[in-house]
Amino acid sequence: MGPSMVGFSQFNYMSPANKRTKGIWPKTAFSPRKANISLYGLKDLPEGKELLPQLGKYTEGMGCVYVNKLEDIDLNVLRQLIAIAMTFPDQW
Repeated sequence: MGPSMVGFSQFNYMSPANKRTKGIWPKTAFSPRKANISLYGLKDLPEGKELLPQLGKYTEGMGCVYVNKLEDIDLNVLRQLIAIAMTFPDQW
């Protein structure tokens, strides 16, 4: 995790592409940046991927969701996405 990332809970991560790449990663996290807010863990589970289109105005990166400002999204949907992310198994 980078110095500007705030994470919640954690799981043991192992890369599916390279089994030697392991570590501890937050189940959900955010990082406030100059250009946008990066949200992590919201689309890691099928339930999150399904709910994500209801979030509002956002863009996606490889493992994260970018939001320009909180006013652009539905905070109730964000709460639901975070709750789903917290159900991620402790081992992956």
